[in-house]
Amino acid sequence: MRETLRITEIFHSLQGETSRMGLPTVFVRLTGCPMRCTYCDSAYAFTGGETLHLDDIMAKIAAFDCKTVCITGGEPLVQKGVHLLFKRLCDAGYSVSVETGGGEPIACVDARVSRILDVKTPGSQEMQNMHWANLDEVNEHDEIKFVLVDRADYEWARALVLEKKLYERAPVLFSPVWETLPPQELAAWVLADRLPVRMQVQLHKILWGERQGV
Repeated sequence: MRETLRITEIFHSLQGETSRMGLPTVFVRLTGCPMRCTYCDSAYAFTGGETLHLDDIMAKIAAFDCKTVCITGGEPLVQKGVHLLFKRLCDAGYSVSVETGGGEPIACVDARVSRILDVKTPGSQEMQNMHWANLDEVNEHDEIKFVLVDRADYEWARALVLEKKLYERAPVLFSPVWETLPPQELAAWVLADRLPVRMQVQLHKILWGERQGV
């Protein structure tokens, strides 16, 4: 397995999503993604980046003096060397999560890593590339995220959550697409339906806007 990874950026910020929202975190954004979701906010990571050895990546992470790390993309699981990075980070005592778009199998991810699984909705236009068996792999250590474009997406996600009782497998997150679905509307729908999910907004965008490195 390769000991290098193609990296778009490594930066220190507040986690803007998931149950770790607000927690100081080192983000390692890998380059490349086979999906093209309609609402993607990291298209700059599709190409480019630089090839770094795992030793250099570990050194850059250590320099921030922060024990919480999020591996993201692009789609981080496309680069198979990421599994060596997972192992090295976990062995070094970091608390590690990975944000995956759901198109790659998650079963082989180190059990010590929290898998944030993004379930593709109709509005993403990438449902056909979702690896649906991933829903059977998640556990209470992971989180299931739905990024919602509109009411139709919400109703689709609501039906899936209730039909499969996903809330019994892992925490479920509902997130509105930034500046597309008003968060107040999503909040009202969740409350009206008494859904056992956590609604979230993207804290980093509220603080700093939609830009890189935050």
